[in-house]
Amino acid sequence: MRKIYLSTLLMLCMGISWAQTERHIEVESKVETTHETTIKGKKVPYKATAGTQPVWNEDGMPIASLFYTYYERTDISDKTTRPLVISFNGGPGSASIWMHLAYTGPVVLNIDDEGYPVQPYGTKSNPYSILDVADIVYVDPVNTGYSRIVDPETPRSTFFGINPDIKYLADWVNTFVTRQERWASPKYLIGESYGTTRVAGLVSQLQNAHWMYFNGVILVSPTDMGIERGGPVKMANYLPYYAATAWYHEALDSDLQSQDLDDFLPEVEAFTIDELLPAMVKGGKLTASERDAIATKFAHYSGLSKEVVLEHNLMIPTSFFWKELLRDEGMTVGRLDSRYKGFDRAGTGSRPDFDPALTAWNHAFAPAFNIYAKETLEYNTDLTYNLFGPVHPWDRSNENTGYDLATAMRQNPYLHVMVQSGLYDGGTDFFNAKYSLWQMDPAGRMSDRISWKGYRSGHMMYLRAEDLETSNEDIRVFIENSMVDSETPAKYN
Repeated sequence: MRKIYLSTLLMLCMGISWAQTERHIEVESKVETTHETTIKGKKVPYKATAGTQPVWNEDGMPIASLFYTYYERTDISDKTTRPLVISFNGGPGSASIWMHLAYTGPVVLNIDDEGYPVQPYGTKSNPYSILDVADIVYVDPVNTGYSRIVDPETPRSTFFGINPDIKYLADWVNTFVTRQERWASPKYLIGESYGTTRVAGLVSQLQNAHWMYFNGVILVSPTDMGIERGGPVKMANYLPYYAATAWYHEALDSDLQSQDLDDFLPEVEAFTIDELLPAMVKGGKLTASERDAIATKFAHYSGLSKEVVLEHNLMIPTSFFWKELLRDEGMTVGRLDSRYKGFDRAGTGSRPDFDPALTAWNHAFAPAFNIYAKETLEYNTDLTYNLFGPVHPWDRSNENTGYDLATAMRQNPYLHVMVQSGLYDGGTDFFNAKYSLWQMDPAGRMSDRISWKGYRSGHMMYLRAEDLETSNEDIRVFIENSMVDSETPAKYN
């Protein structure tokens, strides 16, 4: 009690009240700093703006404040041809920190070449950032990062759900683009994980409700985005991911292990579509010999035993695979990046106790951003930066974002889509990403505007040094190829 009394007395003497020391949410704020970096061997000067911009209700009153970080190259005066990339992560409930401090921005985490954290925590220059070819804004949705609800009377359902999230963020993006005078600029949306659901819906909402048209959408480790799949399709589609993981951990027979992954995976994909899926559809109609033959091949490609495959009726859940593949070694493999290994309290069971990939990542990102925000961006606040914020319950009803993205592409001849997948990502696996693209364009009429890129890493493929370079270069090429000259009309010939 004495400490409380003395501190209160001191504050009163200084003219400070308790109310003045509460954590304060700035509805509108902005701090600008100037920097220089080297990208692909060339100097790139830029301005960083860290700040907050409000979300308004229909009466024009602020109901939330969103934190953003905006990077602009400063040696380019004409913004009409300068691309603008608007970047989101996922969750839902995840801040934009992941791609901001590890992928496309001018600085990246201090980690080793395979993505494992090292100390001291912090950041270093990103020699592969796309800032040389595009300006970038990283946006933290409500309750993530430093973003917060400022009107306690506003229902949480205004923000927390597939469609509410898209609606308020589209309004926010509209305001940001207007304030920054970027309506003439070629524009791109990039999202990771659930952020792909978000940007797939955003491009449609911005196009149809705000008349803002985009040149491209980049889907990093995409979710299913509401693309229908289930039963045999859902379960069969996991096998190529299982095969890639087993190959990485050298759990396959020598005839497969000796092949390069790029040569081996097409064989597995063909088996999945042509043999495994039809067999799963038949179910109990399969003869004993047919079932045995399919199980034998499944085991051969997955690194699991034929007995285990038969016990599961050919349908191996992902959680069981992560526990089973290296069970004999007493190890589990990661969900978001199956290169990572962990171990559980007990070797028994049908699922791992935790994801060793995610736990490795978390303790590198949080310290790095807190240091970077204060020391480099010079943004000072007592708010906690929420890597994962409270956004539940999340309304997942009426999910059509993948189909909405496809419709937006048909409406806008300029719009291109690129998917980036990690071959060792078990949360949003690469073969299901391909499947989504096939279903978005079932007639194949937009194939010249749709592309898929794979990397030998996991959910955040950019954490691996080799893939940080190639994945950024793929974005750079995607942007350059989807730019149009002033004489090219938006029409189908």
